[in-house]
Amino acid sequence: MQDAEPPPLRSRLHSQLHSQLHPQLQSRLQSLASIEAALWRELEAAAADRGHEWRVAVLATVDAGLPEARCIVLREVDAVHRRVVFYSDARSPKVRQAAAAPAAVLVMWSRRLSWQLRLRVDLEVLAAGPEVASRWERLALTSAAQDYLAPLAPGSTAGDGEPPPPGRADGHHFAVLTGQVRSADWLELHPAGHRRAAFDDDGARWLVP
Repeated sequence: MQDAEPPPLRSRLHSQLHSQLHPQLQSRLQSLASIEAALWRELEAAAADRGHEWRVAVLATVDAGLPEARCIVLREVDAVHRRVVFYSDARSPKVRQAAAAPAAVLVMWSRRLSWQLRLRVDLEVLAAGPEVASRWERLALTSAAQDYLAPLAPGSTAGDGEPPPPGRADGHHFAVLTGQVRSADWLELHPAGHRRAAFDDDGARWLVP
Protein backbone atom coordinates (compact mmCIF):
# COMPACT_ATOMS: atom_id res chain seq x y z
CA MET A 1 0.00 0.00 0.00
CA GLN A 2 1.44 3.33 -1.06
CA ASP A 3 1.65 6.25 1.32
CA ALA A 4 -0.76 9.06 0.56
CA GLU A 5 0.86 11.98 -1.17
CA PRO A 6 1.23 15.12 0.94
CA PRO A 7 -0.94 18.06 -0.09
CA PRO A 8 0.69 20.48 -2.52
CA LEU A 9 2.92 23.13 -0.91
CA ARG A 10 0.58 25.92 -1.95
CA SER A 11 -2.35 24.16 -0.24
CA ARG A 12 -0.35 23.61 2.98
CA LEU A 13 0.75 27.23 3.09
CA HIS A 14 -2.83 28.42 2.55
CA SER A 15 -4.03 26.20 5.40
CA GLN A 16 -1.33 27.47 7.74
CA LEU A 17 -2.04 31.10 6.84
CA HIS A 18 -5.79 30.60 7.38
CA SER A 19 -5.13 29.14 10.85
CA GLN A 20 -2.89 32.07 11.73
CA LEU A 21 -5.45 34.62 10.59
CA HIS A 22 -8.34 32.79 12.28
CA PRO A 23 -6.95 31.01 15.38
CA GLN A 24 -10.50 30.64 16.75
CA LEU A 25 -11.09 27.92 14.16
CA GLN A 26 -8.95 25.55 16.23
CA SER A 27 -10.79 26.16 19.51
CA ARG A 28 -14.38 26.59 18.38
CA LEU A 29 -16.89 25.17 20.85
CA GLN A 30 -18.94 22.36 19.35
CA SER A 31 -21.64 21.27 21.80
CA LEU A 32 -24.58 23.23 23.15
CA ALA A 33 -23.60 22.27 26.70
CA SER A 34 -20.06 23.63 26.28
CA ILE A 35 -21.38 26.87 24.77
CA GLU A 36 -23.85 27.44 27.60
CA ALA A 37 -21.16 26.76 30.21
CA ALA A 38 -18.78 29.13 28.43
CA LEU A 39 -21.22 32.01 28.21
CA TRP A 40 -21.88 31.83 31.95
CA ARG A 41 -18.12 31.73 32.61
CA GLU A 42 -17.77 34.87 30.50
CA LEU A 43 -20.59 36.56 32.42
CA GLU A 44 -18.92 35.72 35.73
CA ALA A 45 -15.62 37.06 34.40
CA ALA A 46 -17.34 40.28 33.26
CA ALA A 47 -18.70 40.93 36.74
CA ALA A 48 -15.18 40.60 38.19
CA ASP A 49 -13.13 42.28 35.46
CA ARG A 50 -13.68 45.95 34.59
CA GLY A 51 -11.96 45.43 31.25
CA HIS A 52 -14.23 42.63 30.08
CA GLU A 53 -16.32 43.53 27.04
CA TRP A 54 -19.49 42.26 28.71
CA ARG A 55 -18.91 44.39 31.80
CA VAL A 56 -21.05 47.12 30.22
CA ALA A 57 -24.27 45.87 28.66
CA VAL A 58 -27.34 47.46 27.12
CA LEU A 59 -30.52 47.12 29.18
CA ALA A 60 -33.77 47.52 27.24
CA THR A 61 -37.05 48.14 29.06
CA VAL A 62 -40.50 49.45 28.17
CA ASP A 63 -41.99 52.76 29.25
CA ALA A 64 -45.68 53.33 28.47
CA GLY A 65 -45.42 51.02 25.48
CA LEU A 66 -42.27 52.65 24.10
CA PRO A 67 -38.77 51.11 24.15
CA GLU A 68 -36.05 52.52 26.37
CA ALA A 69 -32.41 51.44 26.37
CA ARG A 70 -29.29 52.42 28.25
CA CYS A 71 -25.90 51.03 29.23
CA ILE A 72 -25.50 49.43 32.65
CA VAL A 73 -22.57 47.96 34.54
CA LEU A 74 -22.74 44.26 35.37
CA ARG A 75 -21.93 43.93 39.08
CA GLU A 76 -22.65 40.34 40.06
CA VAL A 77 -23.48 37.05 38.36
CA ASP A 78 -24.97 33.95 39.97
CA ALA A 79 -24.61 31.18 37.39
CA VAL A 80 -26.20 28.55 39.62
CA HIS A 81 -29.45 30.47 40.06
CA ARG A 82 -29.23 32.21 36.66
CA ARG A 83 -29.22 35.75 38.05
CA VAL A 84 -27.43 38.97 37.12
CA VAL A 85 -27.17 42.06 39.34
CA PHE A 86 -26.55 45.73 38.65
CA TYR A 87 -26.99 48.96 40.58
CA SER A 88 -29.06 52.09 40.02
CA ASP A 89 -30.22 55.32 41.56
CA ALA A 90 -33.58 54.40 43.07
CA ARG A 91 -35.12 57.48 41.41
CA SER A 92 -33.96 56.48 37.91
CA PRO A 93 -36.62 55.95 35.21
CA LYS A 94 -35.40 52.41 34.67
CA VAL A 95 -36.31 51.55 38.26
CA ARG A 96 -39.85 52.81 37.71
CA GLN A 97 -40.02 50.96 34.41
CA ALA A 98 -38.76 47.74 35.97
CA ALA A 99 -41.42 47.95 38.67
CA ALA A 100 -44.19 48.53 36.13
CA ALA A 101 -43.01 46.03 33.49
CA PRO A 102 -40.35 43.64 34.85
CA ALA A 103 -39.66 41.89 31.52
CA ALA A 104 -36.46 43.28 29.99
CA VAL A 105 -33.56 42.36 27.71
CA LEU A 106 -29.81 42.64 28.23
CA VAL A 107 -27.60 42.76 25.13
CA MET A 108 -23.82 42.25 25.11
CA TRP A 109 -21.17 42.04 22.39
CA SER A 110 -17.62 40.73 22.58
CA ARG A 111 -15.26 41.57 19.74
CA ARG A 112 -12.68 39.18 21.18
CA LEU A 113 -15.09 36.24 21.00
CA SER A 114 -17.24 37.53 18.14
CA TRP A 115 -20.19 36.68 20.37
CA GLN A 116 -23.45 38.51 20.89
CA LEU A 117 -25.51 37.53 23.91
CA ARG A 118 -29.11 38.51 24.58
CA LEU A 119 -30.61 37.70 27.96
CA ARG A 120 -34.33 37.92 28.60
CA VAL A 121 -34.74 38.74 32.27
CA ASP A 122 -37.40 39.50 34.85
CA LEU A 123 -36.26 42.47 36.91
CA GLU A 124 -36.69 42.89 40.64
CA VAL A 125 -35.95 46.20 42.37
CA LEU A 126 -34.57 46.31 45.92
CA ALA A 127 -34.28 49.76 47.52
CA ALA A 128 -34.09 48.68 51.17
CA GLY A 129 -33.28 45.67 53.29
CA PRO A 130 -30.17 43.68 54.15
CA GLU A 131 -29.16 42.96 50.55
CA VAL A 132 -29.12 46.67 49.79
CA ALA A 133 -27.49 47.64 53.08
CA SER A 134 -24.61 45.16 52.75
CA ARG A 135 -23.78 46.30 49.23
CA TRP A 136 -24.07 49.98 50.12
CA GLU A 137 -21.73 49.47 53.07
CA ARG A 138 -19.02 48.33 50.64
CA LEU A 139 -19.85 50.88 47.94
CA ALA A 140 -19.95 53.84 50.34
CA LEU A 141 -16.18 53.53 50.80
CA THR A 142 -15.52 54.10 47.08
CA SER A 143 -15.76 57.07 44.73
CA ALA A 144 -18.72 55.39 43.01
CA ALA A 145 -20.88 56.23 46.04
CA GLN A 146 -21.38 59.77 44.70
CA ASP A 147 -23.48 58.33 41.87
CA TYR A 148 -26.20 57.59 44.42
CA LEU A 149 -25.91 60.73 46.53
CA ALA A 150 -27.04 63.38 44.04
CA PRO A 151 -29.73 65.76 45.33
CA LEU A 152 -31.71 65.53 42.08
CA ALA A 153 -33.01 62.42 40.35
CA PRO A 154 -31.35 61.23 37.15
CA GLY A 155 -32.86 62.97 34.11
CA SER A 156 -34.16 65.93 36.12
CA THR A 157 -34.25 69.26 34.28
CA ALA A 158 -31.39 71.48 35.42
CA GLY A 159 -31.76 74.52 33.13
CA ASP A 160 -30.00 75.46 29.92
CA GLY A 161 -27.07 77.44 31.32
CA GLU A 162 -24.11 76.04 33.19
CA PRO A 163 -24.26 72.37 34.20
CA PRO A 164 -25.44 71.96 37.78
CA PRO A 165 -22.68 71.74 40.39
CA PRO A 166 -22.22 68.45 42.18
CA GLY A 167 -24.08 68.13 45.45
CA ARG A 168 -25.02 65.58 48.04
CA ALA A 169 -28.42 64.46 49.22
CA ASP A 170 -29.13 63.88 52.90
CA GLY A 171 -29.12 60.15 52.29
CA HIS A 172 -28.28 57.71 49.52
CA HIS A 173 -30.64 56.62 46.75
CA PHE A 174 -28.96 53.31 46.10
CA ALA A 175 -30.98 50.45 44.61
CA VAL A 176 -30.13 46.92 43.53
CA LEU A 177 -31.67 45.50 40.37
CA THR A 178 -31.67 41.74 40.00
CA GLY A 179 -32.40 40.10 36.67
CA GLN A 180 -33.67 36.54 36.74
CA VAL A 181 -32.53 35.11 33.41
CA ARG A 182 -35.38 33.40 31.58
CA SER A 183 -33.58 32.71 28.32
CA ALA A 184 -30.27 33.29 26.58
CA ASP A 185 -29.84 33.85 22.85
CA TRP A 186 -26.22 33.31 21.77
CA LEU A 187 -24.84 34.34 18.37
CA GLU A 188 -21.33 33.66 17.08
CA LEU A 189 -19.96 35.41 13.99
CA HIS A 190 -17.30 33.20 12.44
CA PRO A 191 -15.35 32.87 9.17
CA ALA A 192 -16.42 29.24 8.87
CA GLY A 193 -20.10 30.10 9.29
CA HIS A 194 -22.17 31.90 11.87
CA ARG A 195 -23.96 29.95 14.61
CA ARG A 196 -26.81 30.72 16.95
CA ALA A 197 -28.34 28.88 19.90
CA ALA A 198 -31.05 29.35 22.51
CA PHE A 199 -31.01 28.26 26.15
CA ASP A 200 -34.10 28.35 28.37
CA ASP A 201 -36.37 26.19 30.53
CA ASP A 202 -37.20 24.06 27.49
CA GLY A 203 -33.55 23.14 27.05
CA ALA A 204 -30.87 24.03 24.52
CA ARG A 205 -31.27 24.09 20.75
CA TRP A 206 -29.64 25.45 17.63
CA LEU A 207 -31.24 28.35 15.80
CA VAL A 208 -30.77 29.68 12.30
CA PRO A 209 -28.41 32.70 12.61
